Amino acid sequence: MFFCRPCVNLTAGVYNRFFTSSIVVITCLLFALPVCLSPLICSSSTYNKTYVFNAKTAKLISHHKVEINQNFPKEGWVEEDPKEIIQSVYECMERTCEKLQQLNIDISNIKAVGVTNQRETTLISKYTWYKHYNNPKLFLTIMCKLCSFLPVVWLDLRTQSTVERLINKAPGKNKNHLKHKTGLPISTYFSAVKLRWLLDNVDEVRQAVMSERALFGTVDSWIIWCLTGGRNGGVHCTDVTNASRTMLFNIHTMDWDPELCRYFDIPMEILPKVRSSSEIYGLVKSGSLTGVPISGCLGDQSAALVGQMCFGEGDAKNTYGTGCFLLRNTGTKPVMSDHGLLTTIAYKLGTDRPACYALEGSVAIAGAVVRWLKDNMGIVQSSSEIEKLAAAAGTSYGCYFVPAFSGLYAPYWEPSARGIICGLTQFTNRNHLAFAALEAVCFQTREILDAMNLDSGIPLTQLQVDGGMTSNRLLMQLQADILCMPVVRPTMSETTALGAAMAAGAAEGVDVWSLSPGHLPQVMCEKYEPQINCEGTSSSFTINQGSQTCGPGAKCSNPACGMNLQSAKIPQSRLSKSF
Repeated sequence: MFFCRPCVNLTAGVYNRFFTSSIVVITCLLFALPVCLSPLICSSSTYNKTYVFNAKTAKLISHHKVEINQNFPKEGWVEEDPKEIIQSVYECMERTCEKLQQLNIDISNIKAVGVTNQRETTLISKYTWYKHYNNPKLFLTIMCKLCSFLPVVWLDLRTQSTVERLINKAPGKNKNHLKHKTGLPISTYFSAVKLRWLLDNVDEVRQAVMSERALFGTVDSWIIWCLTGGRNGGVHCTDVTNASRTMLFNIHTMDWDPELCRYFDIPMEILPKVRSSSEIYGLVKSGSLTGVPISGCLGDQSAALVGQMCFGEGDAKNTYGTGCFLLRNTGTKPVMSDHGLLTTIAYKLGTDRPACYALEGSVAIAGAVVRWLKDNMGIVQSSSEIEKLAAAAGTSYGCYFVPAFSGLYAPYWEPSARGIICGLTQFTNRNHLAFAALEAVCFQTREILDAMNLDSGIPLTQLQVDGGMTSNRLLMQLQADILCMPVVRPTMSETTALGAAMAAGAAEGVDVWSLSPGHLPQVMCEKYEPQINCEGTSSSFTINQGSQTCGPGAKCSNPACGMNLQSAKIPQSRLSKSF
């Protein structure tokens, strides 16, 4: 995110989770005893949400959401309106406070605010005339009119040419040239290439940076800056989990790296200060929560890891949202992947606490495939309908779906890949397509889990899951069958929000939530056991682990496909199942 130094004030934290363009920001509000609550604000590509949790029991007390729109101005481009994001955040927070009052809960008991966000989205705003306007509402209107560029979301592919240029200048044209410092390959996914593209292609951005009128940050930085006063003394910071997704952050020194900034030609002066995930950053300066400290900040997947209480080395969780994100805690030492996974910061829960690392497998399209079936194809009328259709079929009947709408992420990192549906016959109907879509999500998870087992050397014995798609019981059973291991789902699926609340409540100076093992909240779960013979899964489902792809003009090896793939590079493992 890029933003100029002035900003409108907001009243609470945000959880912004873009469905196809995903920003996630959760703000947690904590109540003092005897009522100890943690409210969160979630800002996403489709909704801004606010959640309020009881900090003693982890029970969800209240929430509110406001829908926001997304834009696809060109193929591969994904954007959001910053005006709509800010306005819906403000509305969401205030409505939540009203709901608490209706429940006879005194909002003055709120002790802290936490923020969680989707980690890589970049936004640029231009405020040419801000000095002439002192009224916040008027300033907001003018800001929106002058905003020269909409947020560039994590799924956005416009930076592919930038990525190719950066890789070409790397020794040996190696996309992993910076991985020893960042844990990441050079990819369209991460913030630095989005920022580089904006500087190269948008004159207003370049001029604002040159004239020192711009600041850079991911969405958490934008939210915290706004909440703490914006142009009137707002705090420009981020936490280690978000910083580790920019490709400008050294995951060993735990700070911005001058060599990385020179590589991307980005001035370090515009970067936010890096803080821990659990400390007081500043106070909310306006609205119903004026004076409440903001004390927790985590990227969405790190927040889900905390919310699932994955504090032990080897603990793992998979979040099914717009995309799919499998994280495994590797403790206080980073583990570099040899199988296409990312090394990232899991969390740093306090200024005097060590950082913990994670291996991550990132899949671009999971829940977004359901939205595509609904909005683009009209196959389903609502997201919940897909389970009913898939259950009616009970099988994909030889139909295979590779939803590579934004290229392929882990373990292939192939931005030029495109989606494909094959194995169609006259018998195929929308029920089979629905089933194939759910299978696609499960097989993508199987691939990254297998890669993670190879990297760690210790196979997982069960998978903890969360996210919106986990309400689909058929999907969860399919996942257990395809993984041949139990899948454990908390009955309260908003673990991302819970994790941000825990970080905010545990901060020094707030101290209303203990993260010691004996004081962690007990969360009810349901377990999905495999219902197939796992010893014979090779005869039911075969997933190739090789990285061989079907290139342009090549004949796909999948007998169900029977077609030349002229426009996509699709790993055979995403296409092949043998029966």
